[in-house]
Amino acid sequence: MRICFWIGLWLIATLAFAQEPVVRPQIVARKPHDPEAFTQGLLIEGALWLESTGLRGESTLREVDRESGEVLRKVDLPEETFGEGLALLDGKLYQLSWQEGICRVWDRESFKLIAEYKYPGEGWGLTTDGKKLYMSDGTAVIRVMDPETFKELRRFRVLSEKGPVPYLNELEWVEGEIWANVFQSKWIVRFRPSDGKVLGFIDLRALPLVMDYSQTQDVLNGIARDPATGGIWVTGKLWKAVYQIEWPVAANGK
Repeated sequence: MRICFWIGLWLIATLAFAQEPVVRPQIVARKPHDPEAFTQGLLIEGALWLESTGLRGESTLREVDRESGEVLRKVDLPEETFGEGLALLDGKLYQLSWQEGICRVWDRESFKLIAEYKYPGEGWGLTTDGKKLYMSDGTAVIRVMDPETFKELRRFRVLSEKGPVPYLNELEWVEGEIWANVFQSKWIVRFRPSDGKVLGFIDLRALPLVMDYSQTQDVLNGIARDPATGGIWVTGKLWKAVYQIEWPVAANGK
């Protein structure tokens, strides 16, 4: 725990002086979130959240009503599995596991398991450009995966002007960019999927709102783009709310 605390402080200090643009967005909307959901992956589909939650013995794949936060349907993962990132592609939900090295593929409509793929190393975040899958593993490296076989096609490092950006966690594809939570911080990094070049940082240290603070909450994690409106929503592990952020408001912290 102490190591994670110092890692978090180091990340904040490093990102605060990043040369790339830094924005502090406004919060324009709020919706309830299950405070017992250890959010690892978050997607929007119409009036629903599709969510992957973690912790061994508590990991799930779930479908949630966006207005009420009510869990409408869920699948419990095996006791030994720690659920991680989630992506929706061609009617299939791809769900990572942390250290088990298994990507489970679920039929979106039935929530039935249709395939399992093995991969080396850890799985953290997952997103898609509509053709391929992009996976983080807690380092500065992003792996590009074939959705038909889950074999690695290529990889790249996420690089800012100050060097590699480590601890990349949950991922989301946003208007041709990839956005990633930086573990143990309240920052999101935006980067180019072609070569990993950092385009900027988003400062979310204002979250959660005071009204939603809880002693049991964990780190910021969860980015979802609404395909219908382009709106961006963010949350965290064991957070009471999901927030829509307005992009962008100001550059370089001004």
